[in-house]
Amino acid sequence: MLRPVVAGLDGSRESDAAADWAAREALRRGLSLRLVHAWEGLPDTETGATLPELQVPQYWAHRVLRSAGDRLGERHPQLSIAAEQVRRPPGPALLAEAEIAELLVIGSQGLGSVDGFFSGSVAMATVAHAERPVVLVRAGDTAEDECLPDPAGKSSVRTPLRDVAVAVDLGQPCDAVLEFAFHAAECRQAPLRAVHVWRVPRGLGIPDAEERARLRADAERQLAALLQPWREKFSGVYVRDSVIEGRPSHELVKAAGGVGLLVVGRRRRRAAVGSHTGPVAHSMIHHVRCPLAVVPHD
Repeated sequence: MLRPVVAGLDGSRESDAAADWAAREALRRGLSLRLVHAWEGLPDTETGATLPELQVPQYWAHRVLRSAGDRLGERHPQLSIAAEQVRRPPGPALLAEAEIAELLVIGSQGLGSVDGFFSGSVAMATVAHAERPVVLVRAGDTAEDECLPDPAGKSSVRTPLRDVAVAVDLGQPCDAVLEFAFHAAECRQAPLRAVHVWRVPRGLGIPDAEERARLRADAERQLAALLQPWREKFSGVYVRDSVIEGRPSHELVKAAGGVGLLVVGRRRRRAAVGSHTGPVAHSMIHHVRCPLAVVPHD
């Protein structure tokens, strides 16, 4: 059974952008779209909202889903769309949805509405604990932003899609991250930028130019060897591999400039509390403007 692309909604501009992005991604992948709004204060379906203080938020909750579903249905009539209100707190609801999703899409830098979907703590906890990929989308992201400018330099939806970029850590298992990135590039018929950022190992002191060149060449060989089986599996994807010296949190932000999607990994940690996104993913969440996919891996 194919998993859907799931988008979390809270009525903010961020969630609207996330739903639009999720609809386009579902079409690219040949999947259905599931829209979800969660609020633990929703009355059960049998009794309905009998108290005046519940009638307004219930109406608002229905409107969030209905308006998003209608808008996306008009834009993408070929897309299968389902919508559901979930009577749960937003955090647990998002994690439960991620379990059944091909990927979960939520807004980034949300307004912290009464539903709390995209308040910082909920979004970070979702990214840190979800077992499936989570894509974060900022307010204002549009279909034109995914595409290259036309020959006149103007925004267009008829030009090729922008590159996908993936951050590659040679010291960590990254099959799940590369699988996601290559598949995303394949679905977009877009090039893939594989970026590895390296630093001089501790204990080496300050290497001379010859030693620095040797370290760089070694990293380039390792990256090429790591990518080779993925190039063969996704033979239709054009790959640009890049090795950059510097701090990953700084260099990856620069490398993400002009791309349509940045993919980073997050190592799974089994602790029940705390945020475990890792320093690189944490930095990308706060500083990258393009849609960001955070992929968990062992």
